Amino acid sequence: MTDRVARAASAAQAKAKPSAPDGKARGGKAAGRFAFILLVSSTLFAQSSIPDWCRPLPRPEYKSLERVPVTDPWFEVYKPAPGVFAIYEPHQAEEVISYLIVGGKHALLFDTGMGISDIKKVTAELTKLPIIVLNSHTHDDHVGGNWEFATVYAMDTDFTRKNAQGSREDAQAEITPDQICGTLPKGFDAKAYSTRPWKITAYKHDGDRIDLGGRTLEIITTPGHTPDAISLIDRANGLLLTGDTYYPAPIWLFRPETDLDAYAASIRRLAALAPKIKLVLGAHNIPVAQPSILPRLVTAFAAVRAGKVKATPDSPGKVLYKVDNISFLMRAP
Repeated sequence: MTDRVARAASAAQAKAKPSAPDGKARGGKAAGRFAFILLVSSTLFAQSSIPDWCRPLPRPEYKSLERVPVTDPWFEVYKPAPGVFAIYEPHQAEEVISYLIVGGKHALLFDTGMGISDIKKVTAELTKLPIIVLNSHTHDDHVGGNWEFATVYAMDTDFTRKNAQGSREDAQAEITPDQICGTLPKGFDAKAYSTRPWKITAYKHDGDRIDLGGRTLEIITTPGHTPDAISLIDRANGLLLTGDTYYPAPIWLFRPETDLDAYAASIRRLAALAPKIKLVLGAHNIPVAQPSILPRLVTAFAAVRAGKVKATPDSPGKVLYKVDNISFLMRAP
């Protein structure tokens, strides 16, 4: 038996110990053995039904952040900076984080999450201002709620336009049992779940500024992870939102649309901004990182590409490179 099975069997055997004075369980030996097997099976099922990725949750870093109550239990909302809400989805393996940034006249929603539950209702609890949606990139876990909003800005790329048509296959892969921690929202129709098509209101480009009323956000194109990847900088408040270009977990650089040369150039561009930044806000797992991570990201990726870092086999066709506490999930050589 594996250690996990052995521990479960030991626990089940302890529960099944006979209580009669003569050492025989009520109902005889056969019943005792049946009870023992049943308890082992149920214990193992309970353990195996919890995906490994969700066992360490909640992440300790969230203890230092101000939590904002919302009515939908699928989401957790935190306030990492004034006028900024991190909308976290801890019950799905992506652990995606969307950001609502509030100005004086408008609010901008940077990504709309999985589309498993209703992010629009959550934003309505956080602000009454008109909301503009802009995506860090258009992978399915970042555009799931786009269809609910009237104003969606997008990058002017073919990759964006294709993904705006929606996808069923990618969405279905996000709700297999190993991808869910806890329970799906009440009334959620798993069979019908898909990333719905959404309409692009206007195209945006590198350097474009979005005025929210007393708060301006600037678009920085950071292709690499995808052709349409962007970051957002709030220069006045020292905030940099990096999407999937950086987050504190293995950074996915293995998909067909990934361009490693473009990624290297993008992270160098972000690292140059580090002296002007107070806080880095990534799109998965944990919503806060220090600006010092950006030059370290450049150094780590350069070491990987120079062949100085040993690869560890991961899932089929992929390898993991770890440098310090930064890691990259990439295609196997």
